[in-house]
Amino acid sequence: MTARPRRLLILGEGFSHDAHYGKTMRGIIRYGPDPVVAILDSARVGETHDGIPVVGAVEDALQFGPTVAVVGVATQGGRFPPAWRQLLKSSIASGLDVESGLHEFISEDPELVALARAHRVALLDLRRPPEGLSVPTGANLDVDARIVLTVGSDCAIGKKTVAVELDLEARRRGLESVFVPTGQTGIAIAGWGIAVDAVVADFLAGAAEQLVVEGAERGGELLFVEGQGSLVHPLYSGVTLGLMHGAAPHAFVLCHRAGSTEIEGCPGHPIPPLGELIELHERIALPRRRAKVVCLALNTADLSDNEEARAAIEATAAEAGLPADDPVRFGAGHLLDAIVARLYAPTAAGRGEPAEN
Repeated sequence: MTARPRRLLILGEGFSHDAHYGKTMRGIIRYGPDPVVAILDSARVGETHDGIPVVGAVEDALQFGPTVAVVGVATQGGRFPPAWRQLLKSSIASGLDVESGLHEFISEDPELVALARAHRVALLDLRRPPEGLSVPTGANLDVDARIVLTVGSDCAIGKKTVAVELDLEARRRGLESVFVPTGQTGIAIAGWGIAVDAVVADFLAGAAEQLVVEGAERGGELLFVEGQGSLVHPLYSGVTLGLMHGAAPHAFVLCHRAGSTEIEGCPGHPIPPLGELIELHERIALPRRRAKVVCLALNTADLSDNEEARAAIEATAAEAGLPADDPVRFGAGHLLDAIVARLYAPTAAGRGEPAEN
């Protein structure tokens, strides 16, 4: 059977307006290689999002010729809202392959599997871990590449986006760079990876090691690893620590949302000052490779204009004593300069040779 061209219908029912729970949709639209031809959200019928039409039902999207329906939301707990079951069934019955990044696996649902078989479509769970994962072997320390991990003061503040922007900027400069996906949206963008928050806890660091090894095998001399969670998040700190020790980065990029002082969704849990966060990450880094925070990526999406955003960036840089910028708003060049200066010793030839930590 000849593979069909990938034309995406993003299922965003109830969440397409939400930058937090709709972040998968936004990541695919901004960075994915495949055209998004329609978005489904019955609360926004007739609108457009980044020029893409919003429809209220799967049947209404068929006029745009989609071939794949992608679940574009990241719900708390990774479960489908009850109303979504009919959306999935309608997508399958309309002849669309279905891809999901939630923890609830569609490929294990007997009714959906039978329906997909009847309509000869595929069901793909992006969050399903590969077989054979185990603990790290030490190969993470032997990878012939410089490894950068994005970390954050909270969840859903742009760690993936920062890693992608840095990778794009590095490749524009001619560096052999690879974005290393560790979550469902990153996998949807890059077409490979492991959703580490779905891995058995004992094997999380081993999964991170496998990812950086594969990143190097894909030609990466500079690897930008997508961060997950936050060390200070009361719900999702475990995945962060596993990534830090399994990826064994040479450097961290600390991500923060301008003006945030408390963990979103966790009242009473403050975000420590930036200086404390920097020290925390550097102290808890793998003892065999003491990574440093080399710059800060500030998410200024909540600020109204560029002047206000630049003022916040300058204040952040002064507070942290490190370079800072918003790579989405102003480009990733300033942050990449800081990373290259840290990771490569200068030579007369230009970029230089890898510098050991």
